[in-house]
Amino acid sequence: MTSIISCEQTLTSPLEKEALAKIEILESLMQDAKSKSIDVSREETLLWFSKEFIKFANWDEANMAQVEKAFGYDGHYKKDAAKHAAELPDYERTKVNEILDNGIKQLQSVLDGSIKRRPAPKIDWGNIEVTDKALLNNGKPIFLHDYFSKTVGQPLTNSAVYNDYLGNMYHGGENLYEEHQDRAINPWLLNEDGTFDQDRLKLLTDIPDTNIGFLYLWNSGLPEWLHKKDSTVAQGRSLFMGLDIDNPNVRAHWGKIAKKAGALTNGKKVTQLGFVLANEPHWFAEKGYWTQRYGEMNSISDHTKNKFRTWLSKKYHGNISALNKNWESAFKDFNAVEITIPIDTKYRGKPIWYDWCRFAMFRSLDWFTHIQNELRTNAPEAPTSIKMQPRYFAENYRSHGLDFETLTELTSIIGDDAKAQSSRTFGRKNPEPWEEHYAYSWEEVAFSYDFMESVAPNKIHFNSETHFLSLSRWKDLNTPVDYVRSVFWLATLHGMDASTSWFWARDPDGSPEDRLEGDLDFWDPGLGGAYAGSANMQPQMANEIAQVFLDMNSLSEAIIALRDERKPLRIFYSETSAINKKTHMTELFDLYESLYFEGIPLGYATEKIITKQDNASWDAILVYKTPYVTDKEFSALQNYLIEGGTVITDAESLLKNEYGANRKAILTKGKGNLITLEKGISLKAIATKSLNEVKESRSDLILTESNGTSQKGCTWRVTKNAKGGYIVNILNIGKNEAKLNLKLKKDTIQSVTNMMTGEELGTTFVIKKSGVLMLEIE
Repeated sequence: MTSIISCEQTLTSPLEKEALAKIEILESLMQDAKSKSIDVSREETLLWFSKEFIKFANWDEANMAQVEKAFGYDGHYKKDAAKHAAELPDYERTKVNEILDNGIKQLQSVLDGSIKRRPAPKIDWGNIEVTDKALLNNGKPIFLHDYFSKTVGQPLTNSAVYNDYLGNMYHGGENLYEEHQDRAINPWLLNEDGTFDQDRLKLLTDIPDTNIGFLYLWNSGLPEWLHKKDSTVAQGRSLFMGLDIDNPNVRAHWGKIAKKAGALTNGKKVTQLGFVLANEPHWFAEKGYWTQRYGEMNSISDHTKNKFRTWLSKKYHGNISALNKNWESAFKDFNAVEITIPIDTKYRGKPIWYDWCRFAMFRSLDWFTHIQNELRTNAPEAPTSIKMQPRYFAENYRSHGLDFETLTELTSIIGDDAKAQSSRTFGRKNPEPWEEHYAYSWEEVAFSYDFMESVAPNKIHFNSETHFLSLSRWKDLNTPVDYVRSVFWLATLHGMDASTSWFWARDPDGSPEDRLEGDLDFWDPGLGGAYAGSANMQPQMANEIAQVFLDMNSLSEAIIALRDERKPLRIFYSETSAINKKTHMTELFDLYESLYFEGIPLGYATEKIITKQDNASWDAILVYKTPYVTDKEFSALQNYLIEGGTVITDAESLLKNEYGANRKAILTKGKGNLITLEKGISLKAIATKSLNEVKESRSDLILTESNGTSQKGCTWRVTKNAKGGYIVNILNIGKNEAKLNLKLKKDTIQSVTNMMTGEELGTTFVIKKSGVLMLEIE
């Protein structure tokens, strides 16, 4: 690695001299604050990032050719790689000066009494308690953040990389390339002769048992000897699942590894956030989907075909005539059944499409159940999650083999890697749909998190690869800090307890980590391209992430209270309609969006949720444009009505079974309340009627918004506090600033206080674009 730049070299930049002078000012103010017993955790964090990025800027300036090469690996930045490399050092210094200016101003306001901040709790990374509802730090809820990948090659005990600022979770699985040794649980652990690779095992057993952490089961490849033993072990693979999950050799191989991993790590702190059973699994099987360009799921193995045939035989009760009638086929028996993969999308809405999509979800559940069971052979209490991409819930595609409900039920921790972005995707000429009304793309986070939290309300939620800072086709070298603050707050409000962001690639001296040095021709270009424009080049971004977690943790009990508020209105979700309809999720999101800005937390109801959970947890279920439901789904709604529940349904729903056959039965109200909406009713009218059905559960607080458009942009939640007043969280995700007014239905507001600053706001105030407010109302 390149050596650290000397002190004489670092003083050549006027911007650096300016920053160093501001650091002295801030340090002096901090001494004053400490003498008055004022918490300066925020300033300590700011100082750390300022000094680090001054060092990084000097490294970048002295190694411009390597920085230019890094920009060249990114498809967007490569056309101006030399320009970006030349501008980067002073850009970083400028941003350091900006965050120092803001930090000095804020601390001066604290010292003169203009604002009053809540102390940020010190995180005890070695003594985090994991409960069903939250992570606890010294008995109080805590939200944790770290980076998905951190300078591979650096020891976990290196405090320049593992600390309170970048995060201090211990984890394995940072190396995307399994043939290279790392702390991942991967298929190279097991040798051909049945013994285990002791050097690789040592990487697991040497993890200090001191800090909370997690371990990855990395599935993207298999040892060469296993390929030679069975040439079909990777048939039907996907991007990060480089194996046939139905192959008995693969299942046996991974089963032995999972058992060993459980035995070696049972009860260790590094598994408190669980074993991540897979990274971004998917098995898209529809013709024309992008995965086919990479040879994924262009065929399936004989093991999968036979498993499908067995599944079909059970599904059709051994009656091949029933299958033939449904599929319009002429198979002589179930052993003769064939299907072409990838499957043509012209079959969407037909029985063969539904059967394949449902089977694909069954086979992935079977795989994860197998691995989890093997893991728990030697570690019965081993916590687990699956890093599912929520966009595969939120988007319309359904051939991916992921049943988000059953997989969320299976594991003990909700797992995901949701994404968001603050500007348009690279190369896209036309505006993205969210740009019309919003400051950033919030939909995937809120829409999917509310579903997973509805399925598993008593599980912690771990996003083990947040893509809020960058995506493969989106980054912004000048990411707005307000966006950074808002999106992490949004995700946390919707259930996220811990997260690791993609990714941290600076070694302590400022150089890129080992995998990014030199010529990267043999590396996945996605890794090399990820460095340019990332948090590693944006001091304002890296600092803001740490700052927002300090603020959220100072208010963690209030945030948990907001999250735990009852969800009185439930949107009915049917995987059956999602599979059969081309645009089901788009239409469902339109409904969700129409209700999202009305001051109530939203939830979902499914057949399983209705039958397994306490129906008193909600007031009404809203069914919208859901024509296809199974008989079990229909019966769940009918039984809910019989027991006294309220169902609101439109004229388009519940008309067919999973195969498109018309349903003769119609819902009857029983002891309950059945509201059938008139045909052609608008979304606005549906929202009004639905909210009216849950009005007794809504807060007495009324928020009105004026933002210069017809679309509301402020999402807000309310909970009562111990003083008889209210705590209100407001996030302005709209594209404009908004003028807000608060009032009570039956009482008068005496005061409105910003809980983060102690400032009095009054009942009418302005919230900026991407603004975050936490208010106490008396």
